[in-house]
Amino acid sequence: MPTAGALRREAELVVDMCMSIGNDEVVTIITDDAHLKQAAALAQVSVERGAFPVICNNEAQVVRSLQDTHFPVAPPKNLYEAVVNSTTILIVTNLEWAHRFAHVSAVKVSCANNAKIASVEEGMGTWDISKEEIQASVDRTHQAAELLRHAKRVWVTSKRGTDVEVSIEDRPPLEVIPIKKPGEMMGPLPLWSEVAFGAVEDQTQGRIVIDGSMVGIGVSGAVKTPITWKVEQGQVVSIEGGEEAKRLRKTIEGVAGAAVIGEFAFGTSVISPVGDPSEQGRLGTAHFALGDNQNCYPGGRNRSTLHLDGVVRDVTLQVLDTGQYILKDGQWLL
Repeated sequence: MPTAGALRREAELVVDMCMSIGNDEVVTIITDDAHLKQAAALAQVSVERGAFPVICNNEAQVVRSLQDTHFPVAPPKNLYEAVVNSTTILIVTNLEWAHRFAHVSAVKVSCANNAKIASVEEGMGTWDISKEEIQASVDRTHQAAELLRHAKRVWVTSKRGTDVEVSIEDRPPLEVIPIKKPGEMMGPLPLWSEVAFGAVEDQTQGRIVIDGSMVGIGVSGAVKTPITWKVEQGQVVSIEGGEEAKRLRKTIEGVAGAAVIGEFAFGTSVISPVGDPSEQGRLGTAHFALGDNQNCYPGGRNRSTLHLDGVVRDVTLQVLDTGQYILKDGQWLL
């Protein structure tokens, strides 16, 4: 349980460094029952900075969506209007729900409106991180994104069996960093950072072995048994493993666009935790998403009601155009 002082300090970190909330900003804070204290702390600091925050408790939708992956994450009209008419939006909820919320049209519209939008990771008041650590993640992300800006193909492998080639040709990198500017795509903060791409939809080829976190199957930490995706021409044609693989097959069954590899990304943060959805931002990991990429990723064309990320740990990442390595066995090489 964080102390009031620690909660206050880290709320200030989010408001001041990560979101730069200032005078006259219209702030919508979406929360659930488990995160009301964090939402209140963020609202209080925002008020003190001259902003106008409103807390929206979305508990009912969060609970339903986590119980049933097919239940809509897109906000109802009243919440939608609040989101798209705000200058700043913070999502302080269960992190898996928040991550799925990032892929709804309300977020895309908010970005087009030049709003600042982010989800807040679990544990506010216990992070114990510095501004320097956050800035280091940002710098690492910029460095990798610049290297890949004109790349065409990458190759990802891991000791657990991942061996997959992904096309990112003509797909600009998306820098998901914990310091948000107006109009930038939603992402978690302050621990997480990544470089992400909308994978060219019919080009991913090979095998992906998920051995970290997997969204959408009711797993709070890493999967117990690795889940293996066989991918041909961008489509997952088989999902093998244990009970968790069975649940994933059932989750995407019959959902349009859900078998497409929509995203390829890799983490760039050494402070992002392991064993929950924030692991996607951890340096040394890569993640791949089944489903939608047109709401978030530049150039993405695949539409789906689902966007489900799976993490591969300790990856080797090579740019095939040049032969340069970014990661080898999870170690940063830039």
